[in-house]
Amino acid sequence: MLKELDSHFVELEKKISNLQKDYQKLKEALSYLDKEHEELKLKYDQEKMKNQLMAEEQKNLKLHAAISGNPEHNRLMKNHINRLIKEVDACIAQLQNSGL
Repeated sequence: MLKELDSHFVELEKKISNLQKDYQKLKEALSYLDKEHEELKLKYDQEKMKNQLMAEEQKNLKLHAAISGNPEHNRLMKNHINRLIKEVDACIAQLQNSGL
């Protein structure tokens, strides 16, 4: 009976040892994945920023083409001018409402 209990304890100790090794491997894998996640997140943010800059640059190029008299971009120029006029009108209305 005592021998049987000893063999069960030895078996349990082996299982516990294996579980501890597996746990350590999983912790290391998690650490690696966390690091990789942070790197990918940083790369994503950088690419997002580049994308925004390129979109702004493309918008400016279209506006420049419209200003240059490119007939394809006349509508863009008209819309841009109309938007600026509306902004100026809104500013004037605010100044008149504030009593200046």
